[in-house]
Amino acid sequence: MQYVILAFVVLILIVFILNIKIVPQSKAYVIERLGTYKTTWQTGFHVKVPFIERIAKIVSLKEQVVDFAPQPVITKDNVTMQIDTVVFYQITDPKLYAYGVEHPLPAIENLTATTLRNIIGEMELDHTLTSRDTINAKIRGILDEATDPWGIKVNRVELKNILPPREIQDAMEKQMKAERERREAILRAEGEKASKVLIAEAQKESQILEAEGKKQSAILHAEAVKEAKIREAEGEAQAILKVQTAKADAIKLINEASPSKEVIAIKSLEAFAEAANGQATKIIIPSEIQSLAGLSTSVKELIK
Repeated sequence: MQYVILAFVVLILIVFILNIKIVPQSKAYVIERLGTYKTTWQTGFHVKVPFIERIAKIVSLKEQVVDFAPQPVITKDNVTMQIDTVVFYQITDPKLYAYGVEHPLPAIENLTATTLRNIIGEMELDHTLTSRDTINAKIRGILDEATDPWGIKVNRVELKNILPPREIQDAMEKQMKAERERREAILRAEGEKASKVLIAEAQKESQILEAEGKKQSAILHAEAVKEAKIREAEGEAQAILKVQTAKADAIKLINEASPSKEVIAIKSLEAFAEAANGQATKIIIPSEIQSLAGLSTSVKELIK
């Protein structure tokens, strides 16, 4: 009997241990009791009632990414394209996710394809290729509203690739090539224009600097000529002043020496001789030196 009781206790411990559950971070367990939804276990320690309760579904609360295969869509101008989408979603209500829809991912994929066809069908090809953000926002809004009863929140939708027909791709590549060549030609022309402008500005600046240099040189030359003339005039004035001073001093000395008539006559003769050696064509002889004989005798006496 003791062994039976011991075995029964061990069995109860094993069953209890097997029904101890620890829910990890970012997980949620949907619990059913006798086939009916009972509760949702969040992160932490939990004990399940054996044989009565069961874990119906383990749900990940992380954001998930699903890449759907390319879908054929037709634009408003009857161009068939292949578009593949990427959907970022997150489960916000484990109960609704477990009981709201049978196969959530195929349902989201079909809903995405239908929504994409409806949106692209109202747009032309050029508008479709340049309106990715608008298309993404419209799809996300419709999917988020449709999946709300399933406990799913669509955070973001991205158009991964938009592939038009081959002939349209070739035409677009030619158009893009022509556009690149046009921009290249424009940039080259603008570069040449800018270069010419810079060269012209440099020449203009050089001419201005050269003119300024000539102007400064002329001013300096004029200042130098002016200074030279001033110095020359000052020198001549000083020379004249010294000559006149010397003459005044000579006259003063002569006056102080009280020269005789004979000396004055000799000086008159010297002045007459200088006048005779000049360029004058007419010479007026003073009356004082008319008698050369008498003057000669007087000079001899004066020399003696």
